Amino acid sequence: MIRLAKPHIPPEAINNLTKVIRSGNFVQGQYVEEFENGINEYLGVKHSVAVSSGTAALHLSLIASGIKKGDEVIVPAFTFPATVNVIELAGATPVLVDISLSDYCIDPGLIEEKITGKTKAIMPVHEFGLAADMGPIRDISERYKLMIIEDAACGLGATFSDSRVGTIGDIGCFSLHPRKTITTGEGGIVVTSNEKSYEKIRSLRNHGFHRMGGKFDISFPGLNYRMTELQAAIGIPQLTIIDQFISRRREQAEIYNEQLSSNDHLEVPQVFASREHVYQTYHVLLKNRNRDQVIKDLKNQEIEANFGAYAIHCLEYYRQRYGYKELDFPNAVLAYHQGLAIPLGDHLTDEDISNVIHCLKTILSK
Repeated sequence: MIRLAKPHIPPEAINNLTKVIRSGNFVQGQYVEEFENGINEYLGVKHSVAVSSGTAALHLSLIASGIKKGDEVIVPAFTFPATVNVIELAGATPVLVDISLSDYCIDPGLIEEKITGKTKAIMPVHEFGLAADMGPIRDISERYKLMIIEDAACGLGATFSDSRVGTIGDIGCFSLHPRKTITTGEGGIVVTSNEKSYEKIRSLRNHGFHRMGGKFDISFPGLNYRMTELQAAIGIPQLTIIDQFISRRREQAEIYNEQLSSNDHLEVPQVFASREHVYQTYHVLLKNRNRDQVIKDLKNQEIEANFGAYAIHCLEYYRQRYGYKELDFPNAVLAYHQGLAIPLGDHLTDEDISNVIHCLKTILSK
């Protein structure tokens, strides 16, 4: 089976795991701190907080930003449910905005009409590892005095106009799930250059503990969203070679683009001069073909494929809670029903890529 994705775990990570296990120190130790320092250096930020998942990163960011009941947060209608779930859990209201099919990210031209007196933040998602169009999003946030919390779950290493995603807004959130460019099994990172946000997120990660008068105390309730030493030990060696992983993904994406761009039954990802894609997912849009059947046909050829993300308003909870109709966000619906993710990553050989291309073309020609 040619898998959709598979993490690359260097031998050094296995050695690190052995050291952690033998030490008996599984939380809040040297590896987490080393990993955070490595992230700071790679992204050029002042502060990072390693946490248990990308969802935890988003949740902590909302809490630390004071997002609460009665507030509204603008998000794309096409994303992974975690993006909107954390807004609901914070007691706020996710306000959906349709995406642009050119990048599968929030359409900046549709944001302003959704802003109300209750709007507190915009949460752009850098879908599939491509930066959202952050120029106009920043302009809107400054004009209306809104926070930007970047959901960069898929985007570690991606750039917008030479700025790393996750560093463009007030707070950036990354995922280290096994399908991401580097992984800690589960895991996430929050980054910010704001000292107050950093201190609060760091405290919230660990039950709300912080030092007061020379001892630990709690001045607000927190959560247990800590990254373990085991997770950090896996991530450190990958972080040192992340650019190699990204380079390989870009090479594979370029082959896909060259071989598939002329196919009448799909659209390949667009390339933007000002946005460097890391291709966490290679996502195509099928035309006049049943996406789910294509996934089944590829599986019969021992090739794993999947859909890309979700049209949030089509999911039962959000449809019922907010009374959405399917055509409220037509681009999100199209991407949800016709989007296809095909294998990409360091685990694939050039022969694997050629096989995927051949099988996909054959299936689509039927």
